[in-house]
Amino acid sequence: MPVATLLPFTATPSRKSVSPTSFRLTEKFILLLVFSAFITLCFGAIFFLPDSSKLLSGVFFRSSPAETDPRLGTDPDLAAAYGATGKDEKILVKIRKDHEKALLEAQHTLQKRPDEIKQDIRSEKEKVVRDGQGGNDDSLAEIEFIRPPGATGHEPGDPDTREKRAKIKEMMQFAWDNYKRYAWGSNELRPVSKQGHSSNLFGSLKGATIIDALDTLYIMEMYDEFEAAAEWAEKNLDFNMNAEISVFEVNIRFVGGLLSAYYLSGKEVFRRKAIELGEKLLPAFKTPTGIPWALLNLKSGIGRNWPWASGGSSILAEYGTLHLEFIHLSRLSGKPVFAEKVMNIRKVLNRLDKPQGLYPNYLNPNSGQWGQHHVSVGGLGDSFYEYLLKAWLMSDKKDEEGKKLYYDALKAIETNLIRKSSGGLTYIAEWKGGLLEHKMGHLTCFAGGMIALGADGAPEDRTGHQMELAAEITRTCHESYTRTNLKLGPEAFRFDGGVEAIATRQNEKYFILRPEVVETYMYMWRFTHDPKYREWGWEAVQALEQHCRVEGGYSGVRDVYANSPSHDDVQQSFYLAETLKYLYLLFSDDDHLPFDHWVFNTEAHPLPVIKRDVVDHSNQL
Repeated sequence: MPVATLLPFTATPSRKSVSPTSFRLTEKFILLLVFSAFITLCFGAIFFLPDSSKLLSGVFFRSSPAETDPRLGTDPDLAAAYGATGKDEKILVKIRKDHEKALLEAQHTLQKRPDEIKQDIRSEKEKVVRDGQGGNDDSLAEIEFIRPPGATGHEPGDPDTREKRAKIKEMMQFAWDNYKRYAWGSNELRPVSKQGHSSNLFGSLKGATIIDALDTLYIMEMYDEFEAAAEWAEKNLDFNMNAEISVFEVNIRFVGGLLSAYYLSGKEVFRRKAIELGEKLLPAFKTPTGIPWALLNLKSGIGRNWPWASGGSSILAEYGTLHLEFIHLSRLSGKPVFAEKVMNIRKVLNRLDKPQGLYPNYLNPNSGQWGQHHVSVGGLGDSFYEYLLKAWLMSDKKDEEGKKLYYDALKAIETNLIRKSSGGLTYIAEWKGGLLEHKMGHLTCFAGGMIALGADGAPEDRTGHQMELAAEITRTCHESYTRTNLKLGPEAFRFDGGVEAIATRQNEKYFILRPEVVETYMYMWRFTHDPKYREWGWEAVQALEQHCRVEGGYSGVRDVYANSPSHDDVQQSFYLAETLKYLYLLFSDDDHLPFDHWVFNTEAHPLPVIKRDVVDHSNQL
């Protein structure tokens, strides 16, 4: 048709008149174009509007089922006129089927009772965990929050005990208020100079005291303070930074603190932040053996070890103190990778010969061979042994490998490291290539509580023996306190040169608010209810109040043998996370964070025992 016929009719003399017949053809063509445009618009709406399935079912499929629709199912020419190819036809049919199925499912669900609906949701979540689907995408696995019993406790019945526990809560309030006043958002507080403090352990990561103190605030029922800390974490806790951090310290304080806060409160922000940080730590495991680096840049994912650590070795207490947190990360994320990383550490260790059955403190992550044959149950080694035992307990005693590794290691420690002084004090020495150094660190004093905690599962009916051993170690650590002028324990104490349980070197005389001794008091009280452990704990409280409390918080001291304290001007985050928490629990009833439901990580963050009836793929690796 000539282009002229599409123009409007005019009476211009130079133009030929259009006949009635040609006008009718033009009109038909215009109508066809309009109709075609309408059809195109409808199909555009079908595929791009959010509720397009309703358009399909309500407009195009109202007359009859799609399979027998004469417009699309039997007349290819007409189907083509609607703009639908054979492929499109199948898509339309599928969309309608899916829509009708969804309507039927919705109608069926609405007819169910609420308890049936809840059970369906739970079953579907458990199926996702069983199938491991959570590890194949970037979304977090949905889990049902169940708080184990004993997150908070009732007031003790005894008035004296109640008064002492209230005093410890007041100490926590004082430490927290001063941190908030002078160092809010910083990692730690300088209580003498009244300003923030940080260290190279955290790089530019912020808020260590906030995250470390979360669970202490909660179990002491300081809920306003807890909510303020949770709000800070939601808005300000950021891991996307070019910062090199200690994998061990960030794991036990930040990951552990976030996990514990989630299990106590159920606040989703803590689960999300814990998993996010856990994923940031995974590049640390990119070594030939899978033994992680000590230090990691959170942005680049580049790791390295401490320059002073035996030829570039990783440290036993650091790579061996990830298990509890990473098992829970797998449980909460649905991603097995976290559990796989820590289980691989065991595989590496199982392949190695242990000198005298002992674990040296240094292991090269490239060669998979031991470094120096230096063994310690204190610094560099301590929490590795603790986590073997607690892995078994946290698994509801299913982790038989963890159990065997712990009791075998303890047997080697008893044989090679535990000695008794001429004055009758039992201590744990350090082993250096077969030679004993008769020194015991404050950090080693956690072992009394650890041995008591594991005594019930000891092989060969050795429960009584191990409880006696735990009590003897606890007494030794108490003596290290009573033999100082400030009644606070030194960083390390010796059993040679005519002295017992006394620091002889100036660089071992300091006290930095450490928790290990009062931690052991708490465990020994729970298992024996011998009143001396509460008495010893109260002695520590009085010494802390007299010598460590300053106007702006609590400070460590440089020399526990001095007549008056010289303060180091640091309120360590673990003072709020561990020392005050263990003292509070020492004067609480046994049903407050009961041991059959909770296990404490090495920073005193309580994590739930994973009960046998809980579907959990992380322990099936």
